[in-house]
Amino acid sequence: MKVAIIAANGGLFDAYKVFNIATAAAATDGEVEIFFTFEGLNLIHREGVKQLPMPEGKEHFAEGFANANVPSVEELVGMAQELGVKFIACQMTMDVMGLKKENFTDGTEVGGAVTFLGYAKDADITLTF
Repeated sequence: MKVAIIAANGGLFDAYKVFNIATAAAATDGEVEIFFTFEGLNLIHREGVKQLPMPEGKEHFAEGFANANVPSVEELVGMAQELGVKFIACQMTMDVMGLKKENFTDGTEVGGAVTFLGYAKDADITLTF
């Protein structure tokens, strides 16, 4: 199974959606690539990942995450990489935001929409978060 994910939003819930699906697919022998663009870059940004916003009015979920022993987003990023999930940071967005490859998690590749489309054209599942 080939899974293509676009991560365009950068909140805490977005991170859990992206990495939960990505790690589940990779753990079941899926090939997974995530294209991070705009606010989605926060999910793999070395500093941004530490301060992802919780949706307003949903603060009570923080206690639920702790009580359920849910891994942190940083732990999920590491798990995804260990499972072979490929991370592509959007070059155009990086240029617009003045970001460099060094700002992101080790192993992150940089590419454009064409790079991602080359992968996604043959994907069995394509998701956007």
